[in-house]
Amino acid sequence: MEEEPTAVDAKVVVIGNTGVGKTCIVLRYVQGKFVMHTASTIGASFMIKKLFLENCRLTLQIWDTAGQERFRSMGPMYYRGAAAAIVVFDITSEDSFTQLHQWVDELRKNSDENIVLAIACNKCDLSGQRAVAFKRAKDYAESVGAIVYETSAKNLAHKGIEDLFVEISRKIIANKLSSGGAMVPAAPKDGVQLDGAAAEDAPSRSRCGC
Repeated sequence: MEEEPTAVDAKVVVIGNTGVGKTCIVLRYVQGKFVMHTASTIGASFMIKKLFLENCRLTLQIWDTAGQERFRSMGPMYYRGAAAAIVVFDITSEDSFTQLHQWVDELRKNSDENIVLAIACNKCDLSGQRAVAFKRAKDYAESVGAIVYETSAKNLAHKGIEDLFVEISRKIIANKLSSGGAMVPAAPKDGVQLDGAAAEDAPSRSRCGC
């Protein structure tokens, strides 16, 4: 008898400086589109992505958080209960990479010790303007136990965003299975489900420039 798929629900937070392309990454992954001119996120918004992976029906609740300083105090509220976090920086901005360390430190202080941590080196389509070498990001990621990928929401052929979320999803499933938490049998359903739905209207946005 074929084993019944298991349902897994998980919260993923996307954090980082304003303008690094967090919203663009979420929109590309969930809705498969790139929006050149977006608005700065006010507080946070979230979207839902459902997929079938390793005999699990996984539902990701992806929180796109504001990067502006005035919203930083709200961060711990969004980190609470997160199974994974993606910290984004812009490869053309040295400052966004420097700030990355602060985002990770803040996350570590306010999240579960088993949280899946990932670093997105975003806007890799602008490699000619690169200010941060991938090796620097990789070395830092290894020092904090994070997954690291170069990403581009603008370049449709670049698979970094998809690969990043798949690896995060695999680690979330592994953590849930080992802890035995937040998993319930799912009703069998033919085929593979891959869809995205906005759970909240995206707020007004400024140029993302992913």
